[in-house]
Amino acid sequence: MGNRHAPAWGERRVSSYSDGANNCLEVAHCRRKVGLWDTKDRGLGHLEFTLEQWQWFVDTAKRS
Repeated sequence: MGNRHAPAWGERRVSSYSDGANNCLEVAHCRRKVGLWDTKDRGLGHLEFTLEQWQWFVDTAKRS
């Protein structure tokens, strides 16, 4: 039986820089959270971030 409190994640998106060999991450939004999955092993679960945490990560990555 599934977890009825689990978030209903939206469509997962893969980076446009993906090489097609599952060497990338998937990202999806749900309410005020962002989920991140490893395409090599989706069964391991995901990491969850608040929108603020995710925005900080994206802004920092763009500056690097």
